[in-house]
Amino acid sequence: MPGDSHAPPPDRWFELAETAEGQVLSLCGDWRLQNAGAIWQALSAVSPKAPLTIRASELTGLDSAGALLLLRALQRAALSASECRWLDFGPEHARILDGVRRRYAEVAAASADLGAARPGASPLAALGRHTVEVGALLHGHLGFFGATLAALAEVFARPRRLRAKELVSQFEQVCLNAIPVVALVTLLIGVTIAYLLGLQAEKYGANIFVVDGVAIGMTREFAPIIVATIVAGRSGAAFTAQLGAMRLAEEIDAIRTLGLSPMQVLVVPRVLALIVALPLLVFIGDALGIAGAMMVADPLLGLTPATFLERLRDALDLKHFWIGLAKAPVFALFIAVIGCRMGMTVGRDTRAVGLATTSTVVQSIVSVILLDAGFAVLFQELGL
Repeated sequence: MPGDSHAPPPDRWFELAETAEGQVLSLCGDWRLQNAGAIWQALSAVSPKAPLTIRASELTGLDSAGALLLLRALQRAALSASECRWLDFGPEHARILDGVRRRYAEVAAASADLGAARPGASPLAALGRHTVEVGALLHGHLGFFGATLAALAEVFARPRRLRAKELVSQFEQVCLNAIPVVALVTLLIGVTIAYLLGLQAEKYGANIFVVDGVAIGMTREFAPIIVATIVAGRSGAAFTAQLGAMRLAEEIDAIRTLGLSPMQVLVVPRVLALIVALPLLVFIGDALGIAGAMMVADPLLGLTPATFLERLRDALDLKHFWIGLAKAPVFALFIAVIGCRMGMTVGRDTRAVGLATTSTVVQSIVSVILLDAGFAVLFQELGL
């Protein structure tokens, strides 16, 4: 091959030796593209086994082609790069090797996904793979949830660590800027519920009980879950997109380099802002939902605003209002944790940011529905 005239002979690209601690693979010479054929021929003649230590004390050159050959040799021997010990790699060689390892893992994962999608793939194998993926996702969320609680406890213990400007900025984004869409959607939901209930109640002369259904339904169930869904699609996705873009631009790494905690700088203000904002938005949703029902009650059911408000005062127990508000901070905590965690752990490419943003919306909405079901069972058991 061209360029091999000054290269070491094939048996000197590496040395594989047995030691008391396992095998040691000592790399030698110039592991670059021009020597790839000779290096692969030499690697094909050996089969390393665990435990394996890879030394680079005699390595004179390494590029991405050489690193890829080494990783392919490890894969052929059923060895994982994370299982090996890597010693004596210089900063430049380590940087190249780490970059190739990350990219190689991404390509392998994408290939596995494509292979699993083929028609001949076993349904049982696909089910097992998805179960493992969901388990890993929940494990990651649980760990991030614990880290978030620890960061919040640290802020409560030392309030001066709270970044007030960032908190106010996030509150403006997740609360003040969300009021128009929340007001519009809940107003229309109130109109719709009153209209549908009125069509049925009118058949039995029970028009007045439409007020009961709208008031209790909006304050206890509809407003909290609808507002949480809006916030999940709006703010949860925004958290993932913002933090994912920062991770892509290595701004999160820069924060760590400055000796600051990304949890305190980025996560805590977003979590606190959403926890404070969501009960306020739910309150607005309650008011606008009932107002929407009152708008159609007079022309549809013959209930004047005065009659509507009189019945509302008698029918709406404050416990329903407080139960709806009590759900909001819990919904907000889960939405914020999911959004921030997906953004902080997103892959370092633009496609991964988009996929993580979509996943955040789906996970947040599913979490809100499951939490609401859990609250319904809990309150039923408590007699509330």
